[in-house]
Amino acid sequence: MTDTPAALREHHHADVSGGWLRPAVFGAMDGLVTNIALIAGVGGGGVSPRNIVLTGTAGLVAGAISMALGEYTSVRSANEQLAAEVAKERQELERHPEAEARELAEMWMARGLPEHLAVGVAEALRQDPEQALRVHVQEELGVNPDEQPDPWTAALSSFLCFSVGALVPLLPYLFGATSLALALAVGGLGLFVAGAVVARFTNRRWFSGGLRQLLLGAAAAAATYLIGMLIGVQGSLG
Repeated sequence: MTDTPAALREHHHADVSGGWLRPAVFGAMDGLVTNIALIAGVGGGGVSPRNIVLTGTAGLVAGAISMALGEYTSVRSANEQLAAEVAKERQELERHPEAEARELAEMWMARGLPEHLAVGVAEALRQDPEQALRVHVQEELGVNPDEQPDPWTAALSSFLCFSVGALVPLLPYLFGATSLALALAVGGLGLFVAGAVVARFTNRRWFSGGLRQLLLGAAAAAATYLIGMLIGVQGSLG
């Protein structure tokens, strides 16, 4: 029975290898948690709202640049490592095609494929070197060499999302408020919303996803607030 267009759309998978979702999520969450904790720490130390804005802005800029550079380097290094492994596999296929075909067939047989079928497909692949290389890399390394994340996409995604996340707890101060509690509440709301949005991407319950991120961020903010308060108290006593 032929699938309808609607059924085909339902079975369409999301792009999980484009290199943007993981750094976007990581960047947004890191930006939120980092600046919420940073603001809580310096606020707990008793600094003025102006200095809180200065600290939070510096944290936003430094963190966004650091995240972008880290993502670019990480993704590019992983791609370069994969390219080296692909080149190594290409050499093996050129030097020992029979042994490589046998190895591939044995992998399929270990998964339950009949021997005659596994051997037949492996031998057929030898007629197309590029397709054989692709299949060998997928089977042996567990990745598709044609679908690797782009380091620039990862870097830009991380930079933008970290910046947006880090900006959220600063918004009350930028609009003229001077309450640390309000800034932390806005940051907490941002954490909950971000967690809920991510949960929608992963088909999890939005409320549990939002609550999890809120609790994790609250724990970080509480720790830095206490440290800031202790250092501020000690400094005033000294």
